[in-house]
Amino acid sequence: MASTYLTRTPSSGGNRKTFTISTWFKRSNLSSVQQLVQAATDGSTRTNVILRSEDSIQLYSENGGIQKINVRTNRVFRDTNAWFHLVLAVDTTQATASDRVKIYINGTQETSLHTAVYGDQNYDTQFNHTVAQTIGRRDAYSDQYFDGLISHFHLVDGSALAPTVFGSTDSTTGEWKINTSPSYTVGTNGFFVLKDTNSGTDQSANTNNLTVNGTLTKTEDNPSNVFCTLNPLSQDISGYASGNAGVIDTQNGNTFGNKVTHGAYLGTIGVSSGKYYWEVKVGDTNQLIGIVAMRPTGGVTYLYDDATANGYYPYGNDVYTNGSSASGGPYDNTSNKIYSFALDAGNNKLWVGRDGSFTGDPANGTGATWASLPTGHDWTPLMHSMATSQNNYAYFNFGNGYFGTTAVSSAGTNASGNGIFEYDVPTGYTALSTKGLNL
Repeated sequence: MASTYLTRTPSSGGNRKTFTISTWFKRSNLSSVQQLVQAATDGSTRTNVILRSEDSIQLYSENGGIQKINVRTNRVFRDTNAWFHLVLAVDTTQATASDRVKIYINGTQETSLHTAVYGDQNYDTQFNHTVAQTIGRRDAYSDQYFDGLISHFHLVDGSALAPTVFGSTDSTTGEWKINTSPSYTVGTNGFFVLKDTNSGTDQSANTNNLTVNGTLTKTEDNPSNVFCTLNPLSQDISGYASGNAGVIDTQNGNTFGNKVTHGAYLGTIGVSSGKYYWEVKVGDTNQLIGIVAMRPTGGVTYLYDDATANGYYPYGNDVYTNGSSASGGPYDNTSNKIYSFALDAGNNKLWVGRDGSFTGDPANGTGATWASLPTGHDWTPLMHSMATSQNNYAYFNFGNGYFGTTAVSSAGTNASGNGIFEYDVPTGYTALSTKGLNL
């Protein structure tokens, strides 16, 4: 969504003092100023919900360049594999200042605040005003695009609602889960978009449709089923950076790797059991694609050891097994081909296929390209640039049904019903996602 935004200008005013914004979002790019939503007369009279450069969340409002509201969390949001649920409840009619603005993440109110300027009592924000209401960028300056995925965006005109309207805590797992059909009074200028479709069609009781500017791509990745992506925070054991801005292209949620020097991309989900399938469209053949063992080290950075890399290097037609290469791989050196991977993590086997055909039969467990993976590891997808002077890039389809922003030409069969792929998914295999982990 890095060059896409939605906008609507109400024809009549609503309640500018009291409103709720509820949305789920998943980040692709960090450490830059990004607008989740804005309502603005111009650059100096505006109300913004901002992801700041240090990755905190801020509600900011000014009138004629004079600050009126500035509520900013101490907490930062840097997990590019997680869906976050934001509820912003605003009611400036409240006598107690701290009751005028409440920020909730995943059902919990953010009370540790870097800045807490709640605005004057009865202050009129720009939301529900007859000015542009924009999701996904700063409209007055045509910049600060949101970079990631957004789902289930609600604007409620006239009510400051609790997060329990839009979600609840799972009694078994303790996780915050989405309410896909919440019940509330939407108000004159309220709307509900991005529920199941990539359109600005209002799915509330109103018809307050938004205009889509740019290309809004539908994704299977959603708050109820988180799919594997490339991890912009990962690096390899040799210290090569592998997630700097502009290296993992954030289109369609971190599924395009583009590397001009040695380095590696790892997936965001690691598995030691189960059967999983994904596809990689190789634009340039100078990279190793396959799997690698992952291990967390001190926070958000993941490392991998070259000795556990298992994959195919199209340029050299080499097969890497536990970090050692052997020539005479199964395919020729041809770019713009789609490679399929089937991982049987429980039996330590991996198959590679191309253009819909495998070098064995993953469904029957025979003819694996790598038949004896090392035991005791959590495996994750891998792309490793093999040359310093080449533009090494590849598009990963982990089940969203796209290579970058291009949809698969004709989806294959998938008995699990989890994910959309170009080719048939072998029987017994599924997408590498949170739903797939539990099938």
